Amino acid sequence: MDPEVSVLLHCTAWGGLLEPQVQVELSARFNRQTEPALESHIEEVWTERVTMEPWLFNGAKFRLHSFSLASPQPSCPPTPQPPCMNGEGDRDGRQCSIQEEEGQHETKGNADSERAEVLRHQRDQIDRVIGERQHNDKDLSSYKQREGNPRDTQTSTPGCRDQHPAVGSSAVEAQPFPQSDVGGKGEGATPILTLRLGLTCYRDFLGTNWSQRARKLRQRAEVEYGDPLALLAQPLGVGGVLCTADRQVVLIRRSQQVAEARGLLDIPGGHPEPKAVFEGLDEEDRIRVEMLQWREEAVVRELFSSVCAEIRDEVNVPLCSLGEPVLMGIALNHTSAGRPSAEFYISCSLTSTEVRELYWQGGIEAQESTDIVFLSQTEVLRLDQSTPLWSELCPSAKGAVLLYQLVLPDREDKSN
Repeated sequence: MDPEVSVLLHCTAWGGLLEPQVQVELSARFNRQTEPALESHIEEVWTERVTMEPWLFNGAKFRLHSFSLASPQPSCPPTPQPPCMNGEGDRDGRQCSIQEEEGQHETKGNADSERAEVLRHQRDQIDRVIGERQHNDKDLSSYKQREGNPRDTQTSTPGCRDQHPAVGSSAVEAQPFPQSDVGGKGEGATPILTLRLGLTCYRDFLGTNWSQRARKLRQRAEVEYGDPLALLAQPLGVGGVLCTADRQVVLIRRSQQVAEARGLLDIPGGHPEPKAVFEGLDEEDRIRVEMLQWREEAVVRELFSSVCAEIRDEVNVPLCSLGEPVLMGIALNHTSAGRPSAEFYISCSLTSTEVRELYWQGGIEAQESTDIVFLSQTEVLRLDQSTPLWSELCPSAKGAVLLYQLVLPDREDKSN
């Protein structure tokens, strides 16, 4: 078991979730707990860091507190899970709090035979629940026209090719299981996943999750609040397993100019931005949870669209070449005290050769990476701690790989 990463949540039973299947609950109750001594420490850490790196700036982030996930089929053998806590502190197997999930879900550190058995069980479960999923790539430009996108108003980008049918006005056509099932994508469908979110910021992350005191903060929070994560920022990140038209998965090598995992291989990613929900709002410190509670659909939209924006900025591929994001699950980075990241699968209508050419032309965030690497889908499925490449992956990439291997969002394509 790799100590750097674990899977908090996976959406294997549905082959991944689309935007209409996810909702958020926003509340100040889901914010980090504060106390004077800790706030002074956070301010000291921030002042010291900015003095050394004056280009740093603070920014609001979403804080993941907990989640609830609908059961796909009660008669199916459940995935083993530890006791969980919901947002009110009550034990409930369906409302899982992050603090008790770390390291308890399946991880890729098991022996090959155990890993194969896990994947075989997950695939059998998928077939029983939803049958063989008919997954069709979606044109994100049509998706954005239907849903709207607060991050990006771009309507056309040079280099796009219309290889895939646009998403129609009826979302029911894209659903991977009967409309009567939980989470059907028609109007009024019950969402499968609810994310409970508060607000935090980059400064608080540096002073808690990334602080040398993180372990002590967890211990103290467990004693004082019954929640080891109560004093941590826990900003929710996003990452994308980008798969090209010729079935190559895109990795980028992080530059020496980034704050974490310098020189390691990563997937494109970043953070959904609360400020993106408020067009024209310049002062991020004015954002409050109460302001977001009236825009919960926009928050979900930002969560899904932000991963595509990160791919565009880091890999330099046009948005219109990207398929609709499929949420595979949430992974935890234990090198930063269990920081969560939502990992997505995104198809691309461009080939690996075309993506490579665009990457070397340079994107908005070209300085964050120094090289682009392509792995076949088969190679990604075989990655584990026994393979030499595993040690070159940063924790966020490891988490995404684990979820890709569990969820298999494109499994029907691998026979070709």
